[in-house]
Amino acid sequence: MIYLDNSATTYPKPQSVRRRMAEALERFGANPGRGGFRMSMETAQAVYAVRRKAAALFGAPGPECVSFQPSCTQALNIVIHSLQPGDHVLVTDLEHNAVLRPLKAMEAHGVSFTVVPVTPCDNDATLDAFRRAIRENTRMFICTQASNVWGIRVPVERLAALAHVYGAEICVDAAQSGGVVPIRAAEDNIDYLCCAGHKGLYGPMGTGLLITGRGEKLKSLIQGGTGTLALQLEQPRDMPEYLESGTQNVPGILALGAGIDFVRARGEDNLRQAEMRHVRRIHAAFSRMPHVKLYTPPPDMRYFVPVLGFNVRGMASEAVGDYLAKHGIAVRCGFHCAPFAHRKMGTDSDVCGGAVRVSPSAFTDDRQVDGLIRAVSALQKAPAVRGQK
Repeated sequence: MIYLDNSATTYPKPQSVRRRMAEALERFGANPGRGGFRMSMETAQAVYAVRRKAAALFGAPGPECVSFQPSCTQALNIVIHSLQPGDHVLVTDLEHNAVLRPLKAMEAHGVSFTVVPVTPCDNDATLDAFRRAIRENTRMFICTQASNVWGIRVPVERLAALAHVYGAEICVDAAQSGGVVPIRAAEDNIDYLCCAGHKGLYGPMGTGLLITGRGEKLKSLIQGGTGTLALQLEQPRDMPEYLESGTQNVPGILALGAGIDFVRARGEDNLRQAEMRHVRRIHAAFSRMPHVKLYTPPPDMRYFVPVLGFNVRGMASEAVGDYLAKHGIAVRCGFHCAPFAHRKMGTDSDVCGGAVRVSPSAFTDDRQVDGLIRAVSALQKAPAVRGQK
């Protein structure tokens, strides 16, 4: 199989990740922080070591600022559900439903939000649009760092500076950028960084991160056992336990640590350059095919991550996906849980049914890219496509 759905979850996982997960089940089977015996203490130490790795990779002030979550979605929900009645939020027109749906739910609690357009390849225009949308009660910017449909990068570092000038905070959705784009949370003044563990960090599904030095300002979505202050009925406020009630996904966390090691050994810049080379090849090939519609210019690393959305004229995106699947090529089609991103490009219609998305990984090679290009080229002869001429 030619797997090009790495924006959903990277596959395959590195051998080191698979080995570490198996080792965790064998060597670290005790509950961390819940026992004074050797295996429990060693498990707690192993989990803490992953906190340190994540803090170092993302430039967090310290390991206590790293909270393990079951997903980037839950990390975002913690931040969004901590907003107060009367708060106003700015978001981009590229956001995933992991941001939009909890914000919509918070409208019932007096939170409002404004969708601000991102201008691809023009960070000044994007910044100006945000500046114009700020209100007196704007309390937070919530921004994806990179679109999961079009690969468009958002200048979150500059938006963080703008937010702080006006007394607001910024929450960054790094689901598509963690492990791909270098992030220094403290240096870049990112108040809340939410990241998926199973994408660019090559960890297993069911892992995510919430990185913040402001955990005391958040509301814990889940209260329960933390292994600390057990006689106290109130949730302990110390980070990271405050946001980590219940038994943690130890095999997943330790495997995530191996994924972080993989990314650091390869180098984020090297990984991004290799993946962007594949995406640029695909974009260049598709631009010569009259039956393929592209929505973004040739991807420049300053303004894009290695994600490409396209359509085949005369075919719904799902039909293209079915055709590619029959040829052993895995891509993602449809609306990608990002309604405004599709509305932005006019792909929210029944005719397109969204878009076809390709996203390579560290394990994608030229042969696989050639296979995709040949398969899409052959679609020019499909009856539905010929009928468009």
